Amino acid sequence: MTFRPSLLPPGVLTVGAVSFTVLSWASAFVSIRSAGAAFSPGALALGRLLAASLVLAVLLLVRRQGLPPREAWRGILVSGVVWFCGYTVALNWGERLVDAGTASLLVNTGPILMALLAARLLGEALPPRLLAGMAVSFTGAVVVGLSMSSGDSGSTSVLGVVLCLLAAVAYASGVIAQKPALSHGSPLQITAYSCLVGTVACLPFAGQLFEELPAAPLSATLNMVYLGVVPTALAFTTWTYALARMPAGRLGATTYAVPAIVVLLSWALLGEVPAWLTLLGGVLCLAGVAVSRYAPRSPRGGPTAAPSHERLTS
Repeated sequence: MTFRPSLLPPGVLTVGAVSFTVLSWASAFVSIRSAGAAFSPGALALGRLLAASLVLAVLLLVRRQGLPPREAWRGILVSGVVWFCGYTVALNWGERLVDAGTASLLVNTGPILMALLAARLLGEALPPRLLAGMAVSFTGAVVVGLSMSSGDSGSTSVLGVVLCLLAAVAYASGVIAQKPALSHGSPLQITAYSCLVGTVACLPFAGQLFEELPAAPLSATLNMVYLGVVPTALAFTTWTYALARMPAGRLGATTYAVPAIVVLLSWALLGEVPAWLTLLGGVLCLAGVAVSRYAPRSPRGGPTAAPSHERLTS
């Protein structure tokens, strides 16, 4: 019997898309640290986006999806330059100058900026439970960041902090730019062409990539390809799928689970046993996500109807 994803409820598909995205983006922090030892920030960004663009181009051909409508291109261009190119280069560079805990903490200011921008530019509501959940998760991110910081002198630089904050701003801005574009194009179209725009914007780093690639160890190259295929091509597509079906601010709050998952991945794959303070921060991150996604039930026992702009669409 042929499996048809359309038979699944839209809510189940959306939750699955969000879960896959968060898991993939959490794994990206580990891969960036590994590949960043062999590739410069711009070269790593270009290699990652080239791999992602190849996969997305194949998906476009298989799904027979052509160019998105003209109305979607403004969001695609902004998202491609600011998020796919700017965020990737800034994060790659920032993670060379600050430890992983500090980088995770700084980048996780993005969902706060995203919720504020969505309220200001897209007219999305800021319900108390979303604000409360973000506060709890941000506290958890701070605890994780502080507990994972190495504390060695010189491990954190002012430039590294600035770059990670710029990555957070680019991340939030890119999501807000994508949201209106999804009203005119499919998630695959918006992701694929945003990625292609980001790849073109990173072409000035082509010389560095071709110079560093022959000398890079195989593990670093494989990590770069993995970053392009999974956290970029696939995870950005599932992200845009979810973004088309729920408010940007609420979706952004789910990424606060990333620091907690990074801790678990480091524990399982690298054998790094987290301290109790790190575990506490991870629990707070996940608890905040649960609070932000909690939907009160009506007296009849069913979920309270969300405002029209918050409902999932099929």
